[in-house]
Amino acid sequence: MNTLKVGDKVPEFSSKDQDGNIINLSDYANKKLIVFFYPRANTPTCTTEACNIRDHYKELSDAGYEILGVSEDSQKKQANFRNKFQFQYPLLADEDHSVIDAFGVWGPKKFMGREFDGIHRVTFVVNNGVVEKVIDKVKAKEHAAQILEG
Repeated sequence: MNTLKVGDKVPEFSSKDQDGNIINLSDYANKKLIVFFYPRANTPTCTTEACNIRDHYKELSDAGYEILGVSEDSQKKQANFRNKFQFQYPLLADEDHSVIDAFGVWGPKKFMGREFDGIHRVTFVVNNGVVEKVIDKVKAKEHAAQILEG
């Protein structure tokens, strides 16, 4: 797994959101962007994490951040997830792994004694296309606070 690190330039990417809109990294030029990766829509920890960001959306927005959630779920699953929990930000349906691979968050995982490849729960704070912060030990219930702390 070759995950982006602080100071790395994020490769240009293009992906569809839950409504089929094309989202490009270049859409966020000269902006601060939070890109959080989660394994599966509508699973307990992923829901807690995404809802924590939703609940602190105003603080994040007031701090100048745009937000993108990313998983390999289909557009339909992402749309259901977003609508069910009223997220104010887009969820990318990265079925072809273009964004997942650009950030390097796909790799070996262990869960309940089983090993498999999957998406790692990692969050990136990107400023004008450059990684400013990487949170690789995401605390789902405190995620917004982790992003906002210096």
